[in-house]
Amino acid sequence: MHPGWQGRAVLQLQRLVLTNFRTYGALTWRPAERIAVLFGPNGSGKTNLLEAVSLLMPGRGLRGARGVELPRHGTTHWAVAARLLGTDGPFDLGTGTLPDGASDRRVFRLDGHPPRNQAEIGARVAAVWLTPQMDRLFQDGLSGRRRFLDRLVWALEPNHAREMAAHDTAVGNRNRLLAEGRADRAWLAGVEDAIARHAVAATAARATLVARLNATLQGGVAGAFPAAYVALTCPIAERLRAAPALEVEDWLRATLADRRGRDGAAGGTSVGAHRTDMALSDATTGVPAEQASTGEQKSLLIGVILAHAALIAQARGFAPLLLLDEPMVHLDPSRRQALFQALPTLPAQILLTGTDAETFAPLFGQAEGLMTGDGGLTPDPRFLADLSVRSVTRAS
Repeated sequence: MHPGWQGRAVLQLQRLVLTNFRTYGALTWRPAERIAVLFGPNGSGKTNLLEAVSLLMPGRGLRGARGVELPRHGTTHWAVAARLLGTDGPFDLGTGTLPDGASDRRVFRLDGHPPRNQAEIGARVAAVWLTPQMDRLFQDGLSGRRRFLDRLVWALEPNHAREMAAHDTAVGNRNRLLAEGRADRAWLAGVEDAIARHAVAATAARATLVARLNATLQGGVAGAFPAAYVALTCPIAERLRAAPALEVEDWLRATLADRRGRDGAAGGTSVGAHRTDMALSDATTGVPAEQASTGEQKSLLIGVILAHAALIAQARGFAPLLLLDEPMVHLDPSRRQALFQALPTLPAQILLTGTDAETFAPLFGQAEGLMTGDGGLTPDPRFLADLSVRSVTRAS
């Protein structure tokens, strides 16, 4: 068993029910094994199923999709429901839109009742995912890396989402005031005070996550994958390393006030938590991820994902769900073999996808294999020969 996972319970998905979600009209799936392989051609519904599971967590899921993108074609409402087994026993969790409600208003139900807040959900469930879009994390702009970083923080600090939402609202208000040429110093000062408070709180949470993640990576949790080193490229984080939070807030307020003219001309706020970038490098060689090959970048990300899952297990007392969408892409044969060897040793429920069943031949006999297509799932006996087709039910 990998370091950092010992003695942890496993969050288990026991039943998943989809209603008018993406390509699925009506589907009930009862996972038959801790590892499930979903395979099929592109567009057959593999990622849709992983996305459905990810939407049981607070946030917009592994695709970051808008609500209007989620209903099945020709419908306006959708639902994802699950029975899960947690540290306190089984519970029911669902999300979607209400048939008699607005089609763009997503709601949650926990054991049949509205939760008090999303933090209540976040305390019961957790998931970590890897998607093909992350393969371009170091070629695209900093916004993608920042979203990736914030997802890592949210899994351990549910309040981080509120801090970032309040921060981004304040930044938007400041940008609008500057664009309209309003010179009300008191009004701007109030908005900039909000930016400073929320930016410092959000940056402190990011810095704490990065420190804990690096410590976990150094503990060897990545196994055969290269240990990464994560760093923040952020003047706020730099100042927090040497000064107390209140002093950094004062500096940020003064900087924002000093830059009003320049930011107004540029059309944006030039300093704040929205300007943070994440840097990733090989902890052994020091090679930055952006200078590494695509395969090396993928290996580094897998190491980070495994370390983050172990960190959640340490902090929460249970291992999160692992959702790995096309994890074998860009991996050379030795790295593929390393991943196949690692998966059965991880005390977590794992869902992974690929186009061909043969890619996952090392998992034959150890995992549930399901072919996707036509809005349903078809068990493949090469994985678990005695798997009953009753584990999947479908209605048109």
